[in-house]
Amino acid sequence: MRILLVEDDPSLASGIRLALKPEHYTVDHLADGDTALAALQGDEPFDAVVLDLGLPGLDGMQVLEAIRQRGNRVPVLVLTARDAVDDRIAGLDVGADDYMVKPFEVAELKARLRALLRRSQGQVSSVLACRGIRLDPATHDVHYLDKPVELSRREFTLLQEFMSHPGRVLTRDTLVRLVYGWDEDVASNAIEVHVHHLRRKLFPELIRTLRGIGYVMDKEPRGVSS
Repeated sequence: MRILLVEDDPSLASGIRLALKPEHYTVDHLADGDTALAALQGDEPFDAVVLDLGLPGLDGMQVLEAIRQRGNRVPVLVLTARDAVDDRIAGLDVGADDYMVKPFEVAELKARLRALLRRSQGQVSSVLACRGIRLDPATHDVHYLDKPVELSRREFTLLQEFMSHPGRVLTRDTLVRLVYGWDEDVASNAIEVHVHHLRRKLFPELIRTLRGIGYVMDKEPRGVSS
């Protein structure tokens, strides 16, 4: 899952990124409202946004209002020092999906993000299940036909993306940004290597390659209908 963190306090942003990394999130960081708005109005694939309100340039409320007016429904968790009830109400009314007041517990932030992502995908449980595979974002466990499967952090992140969007074609460029974000150098064949490993560790028909387009994980084996 790819998270956009918009926070102007560098030490807090660094701490949040460090805390979320073991959770298999790809976290990209921006420090002002103007660049955040530009990123959210572009074609960057974010699964959720953690948004501070007191930002340089456009404040977080203006960013949130602008993206909602354009129909962008990306889940947004507001993270702010503004703890007045009126501020919370204003944030939720503008379009925030959740609201946390600083200081906060990291464990609660993680739990709220899991719940936010679960609701955005219409899931009652955080556990993803498809074609004999069960993936638990909270524990990072993966099972295939009830047997545990060991995956690297990148493999887990990639599998979670496919299982969150079964039947949807994901381009290579989209997967690179979802798995690696902005800050890392990526080998030209990195996604192909991860897909190969997932097929080997699970089953060969897990992910289909669409030449010149991207990849897709079918909801059911091809030729099988419910």
